[in-house]
Formats: sequence, C-alpha cells, structure tokens
Amino acid sequence: MSTKARKVLLADDEPDILEFLKYNLEKEGYEVATAKDGDEALDKAKKFNPHLVILDIMMPRKTGVEVCELLRAQAQFKDTLILFLTALSDEATQVKGLTTGADDYISKPISTQVFLSKVAALFRRLKQPDSSSIAIDSLVIDPEKFVVEYEGSEITLAKKEFELLHLLATKPGRVFLRNEILSQVWGNDVIVGDRTIDVHIRKIRQKMGVDCITTVKGVGYKFEL
Repeated sequence: MSTKARKVLLADDEPDILEFLKYNLEKEGYEVATAKDGDEALDKAKKFNPHLVILDIMMPRKTGVEVCELLRAQAQFKDTLILFLTALSDEATQVKGLTTGADDYISKPISTQVFLSKVAALFRRLKQPDSSSIAIDSLVIDPEKFVVEYEGSEITLAKKEFELLHLLATKPGRVFLRNEILSQVWGNDVIVGDRTIDVHIRKIRQKMGVDCITTVKGVGYKFEL
C-alpha cells in the first residue's frame, strides 16, 4: 500500500489538536478526513472508508469508545485499524479501550514523533495477511511448512504453540484478548483451563530464548520482538 493510498479518519473535539494532527499526517503523505464529535466520526467513516480511525476518547454526542464499538459491529470496519487518543492514563481506561476493539492507544499531550511512529507501526500490520509466512527481523514463521526459524536456527514448537505464536505475530503490537486467542487457536468447542495460554506462552519463550510475547494485565497478549 503506497503512502498516498493510506486513508486516516481523525476525530477530536479540540480544534487545535485536530488541526495539528491533520497537518502532520498530511505532511507524511496520508489522506486525512476529520470529525469533531462521535456522530460525525461514524458518518465520515461510512463515506471515507479509512484504513485507520483515530478517536479521542472524550468526545461529545458519542465517546470514542462508543464509536469504536459501533464500528467493530459492522463488517465494513472489522479489520479497520483503530487508535485511541486519551488524556486519561489510568489502567481501567486503557483496558476498556482495548477490550472494545481498539488496536492501540496514545496518551495526550502528544509528541509528534511518537504519534507518527505509532501510526506508521499500525499501518505496517496491514502488510501481513493472517495465512501468509511472517518475517520480522530475524524471525520467520512459515505456516505451510510449520517451521519457525529465529536467528538462523530452527525451533521446534508443538502445534498449539506454533498456532499461538503465528496468531500473535500476524499483527505485532496488537493486543489479542484471551477469549479471542482461545477461540482462534483452540476453538469454541474445546474446553481448556484458565492457565492454558500462560503455559503455552511460557514454553514459547523458553524454546525461542527470547521474551517476544508481552502480557497486558487484565486484557490479553501482544507480540513484540
């Protein structure tokens, strides 16, 4: 996807922040649409069909969390990237945002460099289809050959360990919820214990010799190499 093809919808009720972020995004080559409240954000999303939606959490009419929930309920936005902007730094707010379907969040006040880096990192996820081989730095995961190579060495993982690592690595940095992991790796018809994911992650870390899976307390897990 070329830089110019990357469409961003930016929603914030503070005009100064809206203009500041819009200017910096367009300077990087993104196509940007803006909204000043939750209702306008939903309307613009349907018309603009963005690849990334950036939502201020505290907006009039509908909050960013409400907008996120409504977008995720529509098939059109199932795979759309969603980033929250928040002046609220408490853990409960962060957990709420991630559990409603957001891919990540960034706290205000906003550093331009950190903001643009976060946006670029989110767009990099779009390059990795779930069913394809994954190559991240010195890690290669090949689902067709069922092979994991790290720093030139082949690593033997059990089937569920492989599937768990592959799922998380398809979208580096994205937090996968525990229920989401259980559903996609073990299936809804299989009953497993509460500690099943933790045990498999511990084994993956031991076999790879690197802590590439981060536990997000109260939410789930994400891949970071």
